[in-house]
Amino acid sequence: MTETRTIAPLISVDWLKNNLALDNLVIIDVREEKDYAQGHIENAINIPFDDESPWTVSRGGLTLEVPEPAALAKTIESAGINEDSFVVIISAIPVPPNPPYPLADAARVADTLIYAGVKNVTLLDGGYPKWISAGLPVTKTIPQVKKGTFKIGPNEEMFVQRNYVEQHIGKSVIIDARTADVYFGVTIEECAGKAGHIPSARSLPAPWIWNKDGTYKEKQLLESMASGVIGEDKNQEIIVYCGVGGFASAWWYVLTQILGYENVKFYDGSAQDWARNNPMVAYSWTS
Repeated sequence: MTETRTIAPLISVDWLKNNLALDNLVIIDVREEKDYAQGHIENAINIPFDDESPWTVSRGGLTLEVPEPAALAKTIESAGINEDSFVVIISAIPVPPNPPYPLADAARVADTLIYAGVKNVTLLDGGYPKWISAGLPVTKTIPQVKKGTFKIGPNEEMFVQRNYVEQHIGKSVIIDARTADVYFGVTIEECAGKAGHIPSARSLPAPWIWNKDGTYKEKQLLESMASGVIGEDKNQEIIVYCGVGGFASAWWYVLTQILGYENVKFYDGSAQDWARNNPMVAYSWTS
């Protein structure tokens, strides 16, 4: 999945500072509009990941579903993305103890662009706060965007539906990216309404991915976490899911773009969809 990439999946503020003048650079700031208006990186455009976001749609009563290709193509071109663009995603960083949802949102945008066929998508490690803490300049000027030309080529094998997951229990490694207390049924999320997880699923919580400052943990540590739960065979089929498709985005990105796992599917409906139609498996801490 990574053979066509010519930019690292994570970039530092130094890399971005030194490459702001690249002709094919597209910077997408997915923070809230009000935060973007208060200051942003030069030439960054704002396409927020929020309730009205074009990055996801509601479908069949499910939230955070991947948009139809035609709508996604329109969003991509409106951002000025071309076939040769380097696309940098800029996120907010949550203040502890708030959950790291903004980091997962940025990964979700990156995943969606990769699904659409954008080859060079990267995340600014540490997001906008890292840029600020480095003392680098910001602006309030809204850039003019020239419409891009992009031929969408969606990866039809990336997102899978409930029936696919049902058929692959016991055959594929299923990864639950929610927090451990949700996985074990200690906490019930509103989106699912049931305790526990998909049968045979293994717990690999997405919050483990990041340091407290919102940067990604070292590749070696991510590799150890993933292989300890999934195994070292990077060609085996893996299906990732979470509550509604947020946290799963982060592990899909890490597994495929950073660690080189070659066959990772994304159950977009996640627990929200599964719990409506199938039982979950819950364990107590003492069982």
